Amino acid sequence: MQSSINTALTQLNRAILGKDEPVRLALCCLLSGGHLLLEDLPGMGKTTLAHALAGVLGLSFRRIQFTSDLLPADILGGSVFDPSSGQFHFHEGPVFCQVLMADEINRATPRTQSALLEAMEEGQVSLDGETRPLPEPFFVIATQNPSELAGTYPLPESQTDRFLMCLSLGYPDTVAERQLLAQPDQRLIAQKIDKCLSLADLKNWQRLLMQVHLSDAVLDYIQRLIDFSRQTSRIYLGLSPRGGLAIVRAARCYALMDGRDYVTPDDVQAIFVAVADHRLSASDQFAVSGSATSVTSSQPSGVLAQWVLDSVNVLPG
Repeated sequence: MQSSINTALTQLNRAILGKDEPVRLALCCLLSGGHLLLEDLPGMGKTTLAHALAGVLGLSFRRIQFTSDLLPADILGGSVFDPSSGQFHFHEGPVFCQVLMADEINRATPRTQSALLEAMEEGQVSLDGETRPLPEPFFVIATQNPSELAGTYPLPESQTDRFLMCLSLGYPDTVAERQLLAQPDQRLIAQKIDKCLSLADLKNWQRLLMQVHLSDAVLDYIQRLIDFSRQTSRIYLGLSPRGGLAIVRAARCYALMDGRDYVTPDDVQAIFVAVADHRLSASDQFAVSGSATSVTSSQPSGVLAQWVLDSVNVLPG
């Protein structure tokens, strides 16, 4: 299993150059069973990463381009009348897949955005008085542009909290960009990704994940991070219980990807910003123009979560 994970990371890093840690965290997110939010400027490789992740996992993939005129039925599906039988038949929407890419999710209206809430939380869709299960596993990989760009609707806190991680790729460094410019179309590489992990591998991984040991000392550290985010005057919306569970799950997965069956404080620190920052909101007196996760604002991505991390000692006292 460990060799398959390393092979998957190697292939992903061929598709997304010079972004080893964000790629590792993105794979960690899906292996943890969580949904992934990618926020960045257009053209940074968000769509390429989503295609590559679905490819290494060998899962069915569908993409929806979110626009202001998109309706919930365009995502979930609906009942269509069949004149020949005189009955209504349900036609599945694109959400009925294993990996759904919600491209530029914040360009759709709040009503359409909310159509994904039940699917992301419960793995099911309720329509016409009937509940229909989604395929297993079910992952949402959503991309969004920074809120400062035109034509965007901010995601509500109830929805951002359902994403296990929020990541930004950012501009490549000089070496990676030179390699990108010199080689053929990078999207073709993402489309030729080989399947590395089977559905059985994913289920086995989930079983192993629950067996990763979390010591009392590490659990105390996580709780102090959570408590600090709720008590500091700099933050008015701290980490929810769902956020705390997300930290535990992601840290266990990160440790397992490293070949260990126990979590260390380093694992918590490695995943904390990606798991926590999109769940935190600055108080008015500390807020700056732009969102906390905006790559173009004067408050850069990860600033609140990193501040919490820097403010809490690994050892108490």
